[in-house]
Amino acid sequence: MKINPKNGIDKLLFGMKQKDVTAIYGKPNRNYKDEDDNVIFAYNKLKMRLTFYKDEEFKLGYIVASSSDLELFGNKIIGKQISEVKKELAAKVITKFTQEDFDTFENYFNEDNWFILQTEFDEVVKFEIGAIINAKDEFDWKFGKK
Repeated sequence: MKINPKNGIDKLLFGMKQKDVTAIYGKPNRNYKDEDDNVIFAYNKLKMRLTFYKDEEFKLGYIVASSSDLELFGNKIIGKQISEVKKELAAKVITKFTQEDFDTFENYFNEDNWFILQTEFDEVVKFEIGAIINAKDEFDWKFGKK
């Protein structure tokens, strides 16, 4: 599954509604609301959790994924050493990361592309990506744009 920075993952585009996603991937294995009343879809086979923001008319705004099939710029990332992934990203001029540590996990956040590489024991175990917020402090929805 191809990660499309600033846009989404695979066929998912930020700004899609729940019906758009189910038309592509079918019913989720789990469908629930979080503490902010956002709708969460979980797809076991895809190893993805999708968040539809209540305050944004339930548009897809955040994706958490851990499938070994994930590819960023043609390179697999899950299960790789963070140093190797960062070296591959540097070739695409993605070099700025804010690192946050907790327990055995570290998060490497890239604000320009609004993604997080989560590692445990220096190995990438999870990838998170969110919709970009533009200069007007609004979400830059990709779905439906021409």
